Amino acid sequence: MVDTGELVAALRAADAVRYGEFELSHGGTSEYYVDKYRFGTEPTPLALVARAFAERVDGARLAGVAVGAVPLVVATALETGEPYLIARKATKEYGTGNRIEGDLTEGERVVVLEDVATTGRSALDAVEALREAGGAVDRVLVVVDREEGASDLLADHGVTLEALVTASDLLAAER
Repeated sequence: MVDTGELVAALRAADAVRYGEFELSHGGTSEYYVDKYRFGTEPTPLALVARAFAERVDGARLAGVAVGAVPLVVATALETGEPYLIARKATKEYGTGNRIEGDLTEGERVVVLEDVATTGRSALDAVEALREAGGAVDRVLVVVDREEGASDLLADHGVTLEALVTASDLLAAER
């Protein structure tokens, strides 16, 4: 089983934790930034994350939040040998007009994979879209939980957030 220390080391080796003044997607600011593209575009940390996710999916259909979690869900699907879904942020305005890409069976158990959770809003949006499409979603697996409310927001909607690593883990490794 992939352990937290191994994941923290891989994220740090990929230079995924940056320090400075950063604006976050929800509009807030932070003195550190977890750069998902640093660990999502490098084979070594990506493979480790995929293995850690694969150990935790428990037979559920995989779904990745577009766009940041797409490499994570693809790598995890390759690790498990199972198909996956992609949850778009909005319905496509062209082509098939899908919000959910991939085959989803009514009532199918789905686990959402996410890169970094701060408020949990993008994960919740994906959960709601998957539920509207017929999926049974009660778990979100995230690489890094910034511990800024995502767990509480998701819990309010009947969803458990499971983090491979927390911000506390990452920041403690700096010391």
